[in-house]
Amino acid sequence: MTEFLDLVRVLVGPRFPFKFIYSSDYWMLDAGQHIFPIRKYRMLYERLLALGARRENFVTPQPAADEDLLLVHTAKYVRKLRLGTLSTAEVMALELPFSPEVVKFAVLTVGGTIVAGRRALADGLAVHLGGGFHHAHADHGEGFCVLNDVAVAIEVLRRDGLVRRAMVVDVDLHQGNGTAAIFGRREDVFTFSIHQMDIYPSVKPAGSLDIGLWSGDGDAKYLAEMGAHFPSLFREFRPDIVLYVAGADPFEKDQLGSLLLTKEGLRERDRIVLEGARRLGIPVLVVLAGGYAADVEDTVEIHLNTIREAARAQRRASPLLSPRSASAGRRPSPGRPAGR
Repeated sequence: MTEFLDLVRVLVGPRFPFKFIYSSDYWMLDAGQHIFPIRKYRMLYERLLALGARRENFVTPQPAADEDLLLVHTAKYVRKLRLGTLSTAEVMALELPFSPEVVKFAVLTVGGTIVAGRRALADGLAVHLGGGFHHAHADHGEGFCVLNDVAVAIEVLRRDGLVRRAMVVDVDLHQGNGTAAIFGRREDVFTFSIHQMDIYPSVKPAGSLDIGLWSGDGDAKYLAEMGAHFPSLFREFRPDIVLYVAGADPFEKDQLGSLLLTKEGLRERDRIVLEGARRLGIPVLVVLAGGYAADVEDTVEIHLNTIREAARAQRRASPLLSPRSASAGRRPSPGRPAGR
């Protein structure tokens, strides 16, 4: 009977039972001939509309305030970004054509992940069609990442009394070295990363749990590791929110890696995380992070599959357990409503 009710909910429930956070300013950034496919943001938005998303499904973010950025990033670094006074070495570490527009994009993206966190706590799940810039450290950016939206969102939610404990599940091809360095061994933030070892970053700071895989490991080994750790880690740590960094770059045709996961394997990865968390009543904030397939359509399709699995997990979970009841007695009363 339970399986039948699950099927009914999947078939007749709303197409997208959560909010998307998106701004048209995301895809208007001119990064030149860069491997990061900025246009994927617009492509995703248009595909979602074609798949039945309505404009009311989308929430437009506002730029993060400096007081939010300073919860994670140093005042000196934020000041340099605002004034455009990064050194040559700092600009080279970003691997982006540095400009005021790049800073504007980064600050807006942080705002997007913050509002996505609030929506996830209110609704059980939210998807930011951006974010996941996990290589940014407290005092510098690197690897296409200017500001660490994941870390800032966690600290804003904690400051505002919305969560006590957060978990980052980072399945991007590259280790989230910035996030790991920022949170270190803190007991209130658990950072999980599964990544390719023999690529950037060369220095991989220890997170709470790091799973290092190697070139060519493929679906079987990857999914075995995921199944060995989820949903058990959710039960053990009992986070008030999960930030899912759902990179598309472990894909077999990605230009920056060679883990060789198929689209089917990546979708199963998403199912393990999203269904595991939502069935336990844990709110999930999804950020899409990297993806550098030679054909951008592959990257967009992988991101859409993540969203499909998010919708499936949310439809199955919502009638069973609300986010608030799942962590009753563990999360403080919200200090302010969703949105900025």
